[in-house]
Amino acid sequence: MNSSFFSVEFFDQVVLGITPILLAALAGTLSQAVGLFNIALEGQMLVGAFAAVAGAHFGGSLADAVILAVLAATLYSGLLALGSAVLGGNDIVIGLSANLLAGGLTSFLLRSLFGVSGTFSDSNMPGLPRLHLPWIAQLPLVGRALGEQDALVYLSWLLVGIIAVALRFTPWGLRVRGVGEDFKAAVSFGVHAHWHQVAVTLMGGALCGLAGLQLSLGSLTLFSENMTDGRGWIAVAAVMLGRGRPLGVAAACALFGFSDAVGLRLQGQGLPNQITDSAPYVVTLLALIAAGVTRRLRVSPQPPRLSSQHTEATRSVP
Repeated sequence: MNSSFFSVEFFDQVVLGITPILLAALAGTLSQAVGLFNIALEGQMLVGAFAAVAGAHFGGSLADAVILAVLAATLYSGLLALGSAVLGGNDIVIGLSANLLAGGLTSFLLRSLFGVSGTFSDSNMPGLPRLHLPWIAQLPLVGRALGEQDALVYLSWLLVGIIAVALRFTPWGLRVRGVGEDFKAAVSFGVHAHWHQVAVTLMGGALCGLAGLQLSLGSLTLFSENMTDGRGWIAVAAVMLGRGRPLGVAAACALFGFSDAVGLRLQGQGLPNQITDSAPYVVTLLALIAAGVTRRLRVSPQPPRLSSQHTEATRSVP
């Protein structure tokens, strides 16, 4: 079974590939719900990944890694919260700037704190331990992928349900969606719209910190420059494809995780890595094109139908 394409290892790679993208995409979903377009997910994930390795290396425990990753990414998301929600700046420009800053900042800190460039790895760093769910792990083929994963894998899918319910059925979710749909109307009803945007953006930063933690301490314990490798942008695309709905966003993330695993398997079978590495991005592009075409077909204008009275009146005109 291990020699086949869709092996146990393949489905394990699918699940591991989905998790960081899903956590970041949920952050983007929350931001979109409150009226901000968060394209800084890439930078926030990268900061979280670096902080996780720094916490694990200097603190020596997984708890230090988790705390520092979440705290660093949350504080870094404050750039978007301050610039866009408080000062009224353009969220696209601020998000792009935050992504560029994160790449340079983490590279600089990598050289300053660890004295290396490129990649830092420490075999003594604690990684994320895998849990064992025996009633699931016994399933054929997908048992290991679903029943032997770290806690963040299960947390990410649990958060999909929590966020979906919270946005739709709770007073907090109603206020958040109200701010996103009509900012001025929400303010007129006494909602502190700016603070809702700040709070939701910081919550998204914490989720991106967990996404970065999964990248750097999940299957491997290392940090390399720009190790997010476009996953934050794929998360942005997942938010767009899912139209800001948690379940739709999760489905889009599953598609990207599957395509990433396919690329890795094709690379193992001898294809050049330049081709296989592009698999998730090609799928992202095709999915966005398909979604755009489908949306335009649904809203394509229909020629107006003349009423029977207007038709008779037209016929009576000499």
